[in-house]
Amino acid sequence: MRCVVVLLSLLSLGHSAPLSSCESLFQPIAVSTEEILGRWIYIAASSDIPGSRSLGRLLNSVVLDLTPTGQSSILNILQTQKIKYGSCSSISYNVTFENNTMIIEEPFFLKEVYLQTECSDCLVAYEEIIAGKDSFASLLLFSRSRTVSPVALELLKKQAECLRMPSPIMTDPNTDMCPGDIPHSDGINALNSLLANKMGHRVARLLDSVFDLFGW
Repeated sequence: MRCVVVLLSLLSLGHSAPLSSCESLFQPIAVSTEEILGRWIYIAASSDIPGSRSLGRLLNSVVLDLTPTGQSSILNILQTQKIKYGSCSSISYNVTFENNTMIIEEPFFLKEVYLQTECSDCLVAYEEIIAGKDSFASLLLFSRSRTVSPVALELLKKQAECLRMPSPIMTDPNTDMCPGDIPHSDGINALNSLLANKMGHRVARLLDSVFDLFGW
């Protein structure tokens, strides 16, 4: 994502489905600092961030490395991604992690909580992002390995359906991944520029529609 992967939060009314059919899928689970640290491989996502669906189809791989910073409740995320037919890039940013929740407060607000999954080494994150007057939501699946079970993927699709979000876009587990020694830039500023670019949103949504229409 230049991002996003960026990350998740409480269900917003606009995305929620009837509680009778979906409530059990969205009970946040407890995730300790020890459990969230380490290397996570991006597997699939559904998001309404403009351009996210186009980008999802262009990604070869995304890897997140979460490490402590020495400051209480502050973690560092080093995110490395490779675009199809392109080169690798890497961004770094700090987040607050406490009470089973990941938060970024500035220059935009992001809240991420974690949902149930059928995969023992997976993490399903639901994010809510507020940038100015705009709000976005993302549902993301990460794993310690490059592949996950069909059962885990089906549950993710059901969660997206309950949220009235598009079907998640999966990455190809057979594509190349980046080495771990790439120079990185400040990811927070890069993501904030993307979220704040209103004109870019229009173009990105158009690209998303084209990608969805032709299934690229």
